Amino acid sequence: MYNMQAVVRKNINNASIQFEKLGYIANNMANYNTVAYKTNRFEQILREDGYVDGAIRTNALKGSIKISKNPYDIAIDGEGYIPVVSPDGEVQYTRDGSFKRGANGYLLTVDDWMVGDGIKIPANSYKFEIRPNGDVLNYDNAGSLPEKIGTIPIVQFDSPESLEQGHNNKMVITEDSGNPRIVKNEENIRQYATEVSNTNIYDELNDLMRLNTSMIASLNLMKVADDMYNKAINLNQ
Repeated sequence: MYNMQAVVRKNINNASIQFEKLGYIANNMANYNTVAYKTNRFEQILREDGYVDGAIRTNALKGSIKISKNPYDIAIDGEGYIPVVSPDGEVQYTRDGSFKRGANGYLLTVDDWMVGDGIKIPANSYKFEIRPNGDVLNYDNAGSLPEKIGTIPIVQFDSPESLEQGHNNKMVITEDSGNPRIVKNEENIRQYATEVSNTNIYDELNDLMRLNTSMIASLNLMKVADDMYNKAINLNQ
C-alpha cells in the first residue's frame, strides 16, 4: 500500500511539473512576434528520490535584425541590454528597442519607461541620429552641426541566461546573473531597426508534442495506480 501511495505522489509531482513546463511553452509561442523577446527554457531535472524538479533558463541568443522606418527604433547587434527606468524609479533591462518620444520629449519604451538616465529630444529638433556607440545627436536645422544630447547605455551580465522575466518584455537581475556592467567602446547599436524574437516556433511545437505525449502517459499511469489502489482497498474490506 505504501509503495502504491509513493507512485501516486511521484506522478502527481511529475504531472504538476509538466503542466508548469506547458505554461512556459505556451508563453514562448504567444511571444513569437514580440520584439526582442527571449525564450524561456524550463528544464526538467530528475532527483535521486524519483521526483522531478524544474529549472528556468533564458535563451540569451540574439534574434535576427529587422529593418524599420521609425527613427526611434534601435536594435542591439550583439550582446547586452539597455537599462530602463519605470515612473516609480525601478530599473530593469531590455533589448526591445521599439522606443518613442514621450510628451515631455524624453526617449521612452512603449510602456513609458525612461531609457537610460534620460535622453531628451528638443521640441524643435530638425532630426536626430543614434550612432552605433549609443550617442544620440540632435540637429536644429538642415545645416547645423550635431549636438550630443545623451547616450543610450548598454550593459552586460556574467550570466545573462540567469536573468528572469520582468515587466512587459524586460529582464530583472538575479543572484546568479550577476550585476550589470557598462559596455564601453562598442559599436553595436543600429538605428532604424529592431530585433526579432529568438523563439523558434518549430522547436516549441516539437516540445509541445513531446510534452503532450509525456503528460498522457503520466495521467494513464496515475489512472492505473488509482485502480490498483482501489482494488487493494476492496480486498482488505
